Amino acid sequence: MQEYEAVIGMELHVQLKTMTKLFCSCPVESESEANTLVCPICAGFPGTLPVLNEEAVKLAVRTALTLGCKVNKMSVFSRKNYFYPDLPKGYQITQYEHPLAEEGKLIIGNRNIRIRRVHLEEDSGKLIHTEDTTFVDLNRAGVPLVEIVTEPDIHSPKEAYSYITKLREILRYIGVSNADMEKGELRCEPNVSVHRKGEPLGTRREIKNLNSIRQVEDGIKYEIEQQINSLKKGRPVERVTLLWDEKQKVTKVMRKKETEEDYRYFDEPDLPPLCISDSFLKEQWNCIGELPDERRERMRKQYRLTQNDADTLVSRKLLADYFEDVTKITKDTRLTAGFILVELLGFLNENSIRIEDNPISHTSLSELISLMKKGVITRTVARNILPKIIKGQSPMKVVKQLGLEKMEEKEEMEKIVQGILNKYPDEVKRYKEGKSGLFGFFVGEVMKATRGKANPNIVGELLKERLSKI
Repeated sequence: MQEYEAVIGMELHVQLKTMTKLFCSCPVESESEANTLVCPICAGFPGTLPVLNEEAVKLAVRTALTLGCKVNKMSVFSRKNYFYPDLPKGYQITQYEHPLAEEGKLIIGNRNIRIRRVHLEEDSGKLIHTEDTTFVDLNRAGVPLVEIVTEPDIHSPKEAYSYITKLREILRYIGVSNADMEKGELRCEPNVSVHRKGEPLGTRREIKNLNSIRQVEDGIKYEIEQQINSLKKGRPVERVTLLWDEKQKVTKVMRKKETEEDYRYFDEPDLPPLCISDSFLKEQWNCIGELPDERRERMRKQYRLTQNDADTLVSRKLLADYFEDVTKITKDTRLTAGFILVELLGFLNENSIRIEDNPISHTSLSELISLMKKGVITRTVARNILPKIIKGQSPMKVVKQLGLEKMEEKEEMEKIVQGILNKYPDEVKRYKEGKSGLFGFFVGEVMKATRGKANPNIVGELLKERLSKI
């Protein structure tokens, strides 16, 4: 494998977070009934004229600026001509010879992934396949996309994974897209070629139908292996477009790869050139705000977080915002970070709740953490009452109603500890015979008996004391 080198370029189509489509006023919604968000413009009726969505331009420019691109003062829309059932006009409005922006980069570790171009284009419709029929849904036709094309600077599936992960994080941070691959808001089409080191570049093949970052990694890995096998056997690598089959974990030929000439690009006659002023660029730059890498470093230093904790918190902007809002009140970064990353995220994951839909306000969580900090409740109790405060109930009120204040009476705890040891004589015997792992079992039973109110450190001390006397 080491005598071969993979060369990978990435094309990412990002759905911009606008209210309406790129060239008409039809709303952008993902859950609507098929063919209900369609007008004569996005359905390709003769005689209709496109009108450019200014908000889409703003979001595309912010994307380009964030990636360090040179935004062209003038860009031109073109018609990309091809026939497919989900393309009602028979052409797609995109940008070709004069894109919105060029020459950017994204830093991955210690490497620069060069961005060749960033341009605006409209999405096509969607084909829905059944066993014997294919339906066309045009709700997506005309939805604004920004396409981000890299130079062939990626050389492994792992690098591709890192590139998409970081780019998605940035897109979400600057608010241009939700970038949810499962919903088709971020689509990646890698171009993969393999050659022997020291020899000319090989034939590149494009992979489509990759619906998650993990699938992108798997698809690239499989295609690299296939091309290496072909080269070893002396077989030519045919230039084709491939589809990824997630069930079988293989790529399948979709069609022979078209050349640029096949699309017969020409300037869109119904749209004037897009001219960008310096003041417009400045306005969009001011909308970008703090980027993930900058925030990660600031929060790590400001709150003395570990690198892992900073990475996890900053990975989602809402999570980082939430942490900072809670910390402003609790004044305890270590306790707050630990509780959010372990207990809160655990609770949300167990209940399949996204961080965007977190039902616990930052004020409620702040009060809960403050109760822990003051010693009113244990961490176990705090975790257990999370479901009770999802509607804004006061944590202190819930604690009092349920009688969950921390148990401080040592005499009462001693009785409970002895009761647990009396209840499990066989386990006590095994513990005394060397099964030290049972100690955690006894602690758990005591905590269960006290509904989490007992201080686990005191429980541990009492158990050691009692067990040593048996």
